[in-house]
Amino acid sequence: MGYSVDLNSDLGEGFGAWTLGDDDAMLELVTSANIACGFHAGDPTTLLATCESAATRGVRIGAQVGYRDLAGFGRRFIDMSPKDLTADVIYQIGALDGLARVSGSRVTYVKPHGALYNAIVHHRRQARAVVAAVVAYDSSLPVLGLPGSVFLEEAREAGLEIVAEAFADRAYTAEGTLVPRTESGAVLHDPTLVAERVRRMVVDGELDAVDGSTVKVAAASVCVHGDSPAAVDMAAAIRALLESSDVEITPFT
Repeated sequence: MGYSVDLNSDLGEGFGAWTLGDDDAMLELVTSANIACGFHAGDPTTLLATCESAATRGVRIGAQVGYRDLAGFGRRFIDMSPKDLTADVIYQIGALDGLARVSGSRVTYVKPHGALYNAIVHHRRQARAVVAAVVAYDSSLPVLGLPGSVFLEEAREAGLEIVAEAFADRAYTAEGTLVPRTESGAVLHDPTLVAERVRRMVVDGELDAVDGSTVKVAAASVCVHGDSPAAVDMAAAIRALLESSDVEITPFT
């Protein structure tokens, strides 16, 4: 039986004089780039350069939309109206799509970031607002989200293509949700252990939760965060182990 999976990473998250992560190195390893849209991170010059780098390497570009929260890196929940959230998401997709198009590419999917991603696992009003934005901008764009989330449920009902995602370097609860970053052990750092964890996700369809229980996983795309100190080493280890296990690394569509 053959296996395949998409590898994605959050990129373009520097701002001005501050550089975060090695985007060029990550773009040599992943097949999809979730590029910031300026609300949680990324200034126009950084985002344009990241789009150009992705386009040169044939890596697909996704709009990573989030709350307007530069100070908190988009990791703080904002209780905003659905109307405002929809407009903010449309704005972000459009801005990144413009930068991607002048780079010879385009936005090919949408993935929420940080607190917004986690909120719309259960927050139905905000989930509907994000879905409404994608439908309004381009209903052919797939959306990435956590399996079992109300976001993917609402997206499916709206006729959007949904892509179930798993996280290489994040701990999971027994319910299949991500352990909050405020808790100890929420982020994993050992490239060898993480690579084996991803192999198990893709080949066996399961992983170990923080309480020791087994969680079923069915993911078309696996995220390796680009802002951790060992991000490139981790992505390289994951890719090498998957390829040696006869898993094809390929975009999800």
